[in-house]
Amino acid sequence: MTDTPEQAETFAGQLLAFSIPSHHARGRAVRLDRVLDEILSAHAYPPAITHLLAEALVLTALLGGLLKDDEGQLTMQAQTEGGVVRLLVCDWRAGELRGYVDFDRERLAALGANPSLFALFGKGYLAVTFDLPQGEGGRYQGIVPLEGESLAQACESYFEQSEQVPTLIRVAVRSGGAGTVAAGMLVQHLAESEEGRERLHVRMDHPEWEHVAVLAGSVRHDELLDPDLSLEGVVWRLFHEEDEVRVQPGATASRGCRCSVEHYASVLSRFPAEERAAMRDDEGIILVDCAFCSRKFPIRDDFEPETGRGTD
Repeated sequence: MTDTPEQAETFAGQLLAFSIPSHHARGRAVRLDRVLDEILSAHAYPPAITHLLAEALVLTALLGGLLKDDEGQLTMQAQTEGGVVRLLVCDWRAGELRGYVDFDRERLAALGANPSLFALFGKGYLAVTFDLPQGEGGRYQGIVPLEGESLAQACESYFEQSEQVPTLIRVAVRSGGAGTVAAGMLVQHLAESEEGRERLHVRMDHPEWEHVAVLAGSVRHDELLDPDLSLEGVVWRLFHEEDEVRVQPGATASRGCRCSVEHYASVLSRFPAEERAAMRDDEGIILVDCAFCSRKFPIRDDFEPETGRGTD
């Protein structure tokens, strides 16, 4: 650990990677403020959805921080049929973070100020997809029921059921007049440093993991959100009695909607001509609306960009 870790400078939105070699544990921590407000500002989300999406974006950053290659992408999607929240989707690629929630505003208003996860989603599911470069695993996905009191608990279930990796996740969200700030920590046990190997005999009650889980589980929401306490300081408070704790700054999160006229033109070019014809307006323009950033992109049917950028 560095000297006086509680005073160490931490850039807003920067991931912190850490490991505890003696207990074969690894972790990620992140705190989002400005980038979070940038993403949330694309839509006039009510408080309950703001809180939900903020939690989801923190989780996406934590899971995305596990990727080894900047070419990889992590996508987290929660969905139901007939739920108040129809779709929640977030993704992470090389520090670029984005997210969106589609929901029924009238039905949400009827739920009150603090609806539960079940009230929002009903019987839903959580899908976590890792898109890795060829030769490093390719694309794989895990799907688990959307159960528990929070998205964080659902993500813990994902790692337990789909990855067989004991995992503890804590997320804190606070909104106010100055905007929204959210932070989180993820800690995992990789028995015998077996990262990247098949885990055939995972023990959720392994003494090494129980020790780390108790310490990590003691982190308080106010510690995660405290702007005067660096993430290094949080990790130091939790694990300072261990023989060794290694920390390493990770990617800095930024709002990363990757939409462009060229991208959508490429996507539309794969549709049959008759389907594209049905999408055109009277001027031969197909107007694409990006849900992530709430911008519209006019695409000519011959796929020559009408402008070099989307319209606000």
